Amino acid sequence: MRNLALLLFVVVLSTTSFAQSAAKRKAAFNLENNVAIQGYDPVAYFTQKKAVKGKSSIATQYEGVTYYFATPANKDLFLKNPDQYEPQYGGWCAYAMGATGEKVEVDPETFKIVNGKLNLFYNAFFNNTLKSWNKDEANLKAKADANWKKIIKKITI
Repeated sequence: MRNLALLLFVVVLSTTSFAQSAAKRKAAFNLENNVAIQGYDPVAYFTQKKAVKGKSSIATQYEGVTYYFATPANKDLFLKNPDQYEPQYGGWCAYAMGATGEKVEVDPETFKIVNGKLNLFYNAFFNNTLKSWNKDEANLKAKADANWKKIIKKITI
């Protein structure tokens, strides 16, 4: 009986912890109607080397964040290794995260794969931040990594 009570306690605790971390991730990520990357397929950036709109009928949720996919095969690839396909910095502009530590909207069609990770960029009104990123990528990436860790830490406290 004591083992059953302990098991139930562990299950409830882990479920509560997951729900809290999922809610915190949702709060930190760049979501539109609770969907990441404005509905673009995160796997297509890697497999097709371009931005492809996903379908709401082919969706999954990973730790509180919903993703759409263009094909069931892309969804399957994502489910095998979500961390490989999720966008860096919660889907916010990589350049802004590195330059100022701010969460700035993106154009999902302006992207770059850096060290096997998807980075998205703001691109509007004659301001394509990918061009600025490319001029100082190593420095901006290091700063963006540090700034994102600070943002995540604030949310998890």
